[in-house]
Amino acid sequence: MTLPDLPILLLAAGASARMQGRDKLMEDVDGQPLIRRQAQLARAATSGPVIITLPPPPHPRYSALEDLEILCLPVPDAATGIAASIRTGVAALPPDTQRAMICLADLPDLTTEDLITVARAAPDQEHSIWRGATADGRPGHPIVFDQVHFPALAALTGDRGARNIIKSSKTGLIPLPGTHALNDLDTPEDWAAWRARQS
Repeated sequence: MTLPDLPILLLAAGASARMQGRDKLMEDVDGQPLIRRQAQLARAATSGPVIITLPPPPHPRYSALEDLEILCLPVPDAATGIAASIRTGVAALPPDTQRAMICLADLPDLTTEDLITVARAAPDQEHSIWRGATADGRPGHPIVFDQVHFPALAALTGDRGARNIIKSSKTGLIPLPGTHALNDLDTPEDWAAWRARQS
């Protein structure tokens, strides 16, 4: 079952600076580039818009996303940090959006079911942010933000993302299997170790 109308914003404008010349979002996962896999997960999870932030073109990531029903959003100032991606993505949300999911694009263990699990936990009165966590409770992604936080997200600067917003808000943690919510792979060694565990 898909989520009705929940926008999903995938952050994919980073430079893969620790990959020694490789692009982690173009690494092969399940027979396709990771960035395409993540976009398809999001597309399968919601009937709402899927927005993916990207470095300015030309860039190989665009070709990996061809023919998908998503909005590819260039971030002109992507080099200034993750806040630029969040600002650009939030500005593209439909005007009547009540909640939106933000997710890093470099988490190869995430599944469509994980996205749906977090989003289904979202409509409660106790919290205004709902965050995927590891099975042992460490916070990660995806994160659903109530619209009350959109102005603060649109004003972010630097490379710290939304940490301060989350820290000062009532946040619900939703456990996901294993380390799905936190297992980002930033170096060639990370990728080699992850692939060894898959075999």
